[in-house]
Amino acid sequence: MRPTRGTDSVSTTPTVYDVAERSGVSIATVSRVYRNPDSVRAQTRERVLAVARDLGYVPSGNARGLASRSTGVLGLCFPDYSDPDAESEAEAGHGDEADDEAAMLYSDQIIRGMERAARRHGYALLIAASLKGGPESLVAKVAGRVDGFAVLARTVPTEDLEVISRRQPVVMLAGPRESNQLDHLDHIEVANSDGQRELTRHLIEDHGLRRLAYVGFAEESPDVEARFRGYVEACRAAGIAVGAEPDLRVPMMTQAEGARAADTLLDRPGDRPEALLFANDQMAVGALHTLERRGLRVPQDVAVTGFDGITLSRLVRPALTTVRQPMRRMGEEAVELLVRRLSGGRTPENAGEPVSMTLPVSVVRRASCGCKAA
Repeated sequence: MRPTRGTDSVSTTPTVYDVAERSGVSIATVSRVYRNPDSVRAQTRERVLAVARDLGYVPSGNARGLASRSTGVLGLCFPDYSDPDAESEAEAGHGDEADDEAAMLYSDQIIRGMERAARRHGYALLIAASLKGGPESLVAKVAGRVDGFAVLARTVPTEDLEVISRRQPVVMLAGPRESNQLDHLDHIEVANSDGQRELTRHLIEDHGLRRLAYVGFAEESPDVEARFRGYVEACRAAGIAVGAEPDLRVPMMTQAEGARAADTLLDRPGDRPEALLFANDQMAVGALHTLERRGLRVPQDVAVTGFDGITLSRLVRPALTTVRQPMRRMGEEAVELLVRRLSGGRTPENAGEPVSMTLPVSVVRRASCGCKAA
């Protein structure tokens, strides 16, 4: 017989039986909603999902989870921002080990940090890249198969995270806190604004550059917006006129888009920019290729900077001036927070104060801005 709700710690957690009973459908129908949503009528599907959200139900991934509510697995959800150009760059001939390092991008480094820390604590890591399939399918499946998970900001709708966090610890990665509904979640970000402000100040004060152009991201990205704010603050402090928007926004932060952005900015009428500042290293590397193709010298004709500090930034020529953020450490800290919550038996009634952590960044001065390579 199924235990009555409230008789023990397991039974207080909403189950598929509760969702089925409240929705007025069979258990099989609830299962199909999550496993094969197209097989269920839209009206029924929406009713089941609404009840599940109201109850805080997340489907369990395996029998072990059903029995013990512990899977021994941590999860990571992030958008798939893969850049095939970066992989091609890595194949240019740095040796196998260097190739692997060169191709490592932002999310790859976070994964490496999480894997290292998870292994240390005896956990496996489940990774979900790209959530375009919809939060009701992928996010729910990931949450049902892990004991806790980390998610990049604005990857999962707030209402879904709020529901999932009733069942298990969730750590938000990157970006500022953006909703009162998520104030109870642990949160890790890096000092994006400080890093971009210091890098911009370096170009202005140390190199005397004043015609600057900033390239951002067309999609909503709290990290990129914070970097742009740092850029604006440095320009205004130096008395340089700057707009409320980046000089150019691109649809994806890839090398190909960076190359196209450099062409666009160089072809605009008026004086050529003295420096191109990009919201990440991948775009900056693409811009270096465009400038070389057009016969412009870096940094003598145009300085170029990036952000992130991926390995590729030091392998290109000239080596890229950038802001290095502690990507692996972010992944490691996320695991430490999750393990701490799990060890303490976190529940909504005994969650403790949420942790809000800001990791420092550092400006790496290299040849692309006129400094000696670091």
